[in-house]
Amino acid sequence: MFAVIKTGGKQYLVKKGSIIKVEKLEVEEGKEIEIDKVVCLSGGSLSCLTSATVKAEVLGQHRGKKIIIFKKKRRKNYRRKTGHRQYMTVLRINEINH
Repeated sequence: MFAVIKTGGKQYLVKKGSIIKVEKLEVEEGKEIEIDKVVCLSGGSLSCLTSATVKAEVLGQHRGKKIIIFKKKRRKNYRRKTGHRQYMTVLRINEINH
């Protein structure tokens, strides 16, 4: 059985035991959270449910890879280089309820 959940403006395909990195959630490490935004659920056939929930355990709070932002305007001697590291939350999916 797998589910498609929505968090942080993105959708993730998850199943029991899978580990995913999502946008930062304000939850302490080791706590269990319940995600109620389930887009689709599969149990043999694909169905869209509104009452389904997914329980996940927070494994850690990390920062993602650095992304380089480089701006340039040709012939104007304008160059700017900056970087950004997004805050991430690592989740382990424990249970899918429908």
